[in-house]
Amino acid sequence: MLFPKKILLDTNFLLVPAQFGVDIFGEIERLCSFKHELYALDKTIDELNTITENKKQKLKDRRAAKLGLAFVKAKNINIIVTDTDKYVDDIIKMMADDYIIATNDRELKKHLKRVIVLRQKSHLEMIER
Repeated sequence: MLFPKKILLDTNFLLVPAQFGVDIFGEIERLCSFKHELYALDKTIDELNTITENKKQKLKDRRAAKLGLAFVKAKNINIIVTDTDKYVDDIIKMMADDYIIATNDRELKKHLKRVIVLRQKSHLEMIER
């Protein structure tokens, strides 16, 4: 079965480089022997901004979110504009047929057929169900 060429990055996935020191972009290149494009939801950007601005968040989490935002810009990640009030995970589930979803969300992963996940806090793995 052919994988789609679009990879959707969840908020928690963009925190991985700072939290675990894993080069998610290098790992995606390693996993994907096909041409692909990276995407994030506008709501993901909103969540990252909220984390960076919330003084109640731990400093390391605010820094991780700030780095995630920097990667979005530096890696030219395409932003998908949503015009719904639905929760991010619900939007991702609706888009899952057209995208490979990159997430560490345990509950969300249960609902996805194609997903890229962090394994052993050291590398990424693609799972297809």
